[in-house]
Amino acid sequence: MKTTKLKKEIVKKVFDKVHHEYDVMNDIMSFGSHRLWKKEFIKIINAKKNESIIDMASGTGDIAKLICKENLFKQLFRIDPNYLMLKTGSNFFEKNKNIIEICSAAENIPLKNETVDTYAISFGIRNTYNTKKALDEAYRVTKKGGKFVCLEFYKVTKPVLKELYKLYSTAIPAIGEAIVGDRAPYEYLTSSIQKFYTQDEFKKMLEQSKFRNANYINLMAGVVSIHTAWKI
Repeated sequence: MKTTKLKKEIVKKVFDKVHHEYDVMNDIMSFGSHRLWKKEFIKIINAKKNESIIDMASGTGDIAKLICKENLFKQLFRIDPNYLMLKTGSNFFEKNKNIIEICSAAENIPLKNETVDTYAISFGIRNTYNTKKALDEAYRVTKKGGKFVCLEFYKVTKPVLKELYKLYSTAIPAIGEAIVGDRAPYEYLTSSIQKFYTQDEFKKMLEQSKFRNANYINLMAGVVSIHTAWKI
């Protein structure tokens, strides 16, 4: 319980600090590649006009903006536990009545059972304070026949790339400090990747939360992966 509370406080502090520089933060973490990864993520979400979608850990709304660009959804729930992050992107969405913003943790979503056709989460699952509970909630709010789609950073395992990525990871906090004036958020984010599950461990967790046909694809040799799973 103490560890859970501490992680919640740390994550809140990190995103309170970086909400205005969120896109810059992602550019630093990924060399700008996150924009390409997110386009692939949107393709896999494959939104339909008659479907409802959760954009969990919506942050400033970059995924939601890409979904809006396609204009293929009936209802879109932008959910994030950090109020400042959520409100940073609010102006873009305020005129669209089909977009609902909710400040809430992934572990406790204030929606009824089987509300949405697609549950999408981008670079947010490793910041949850209880990953298993977050996946159970994802299953609960997803309709039968609906899908779970997750984009996340992972530890690099290929020998040469592993050493290069390790070297870059040690430089990220200093780069973050130079650009946004604070190294602490970047120290947390790089360490959170190292402490997170492997792709196969996370796949198993999805299955333990009753999702079926769980799978993943690696991008950039496993620097990031996109997971998919279904509620059957």
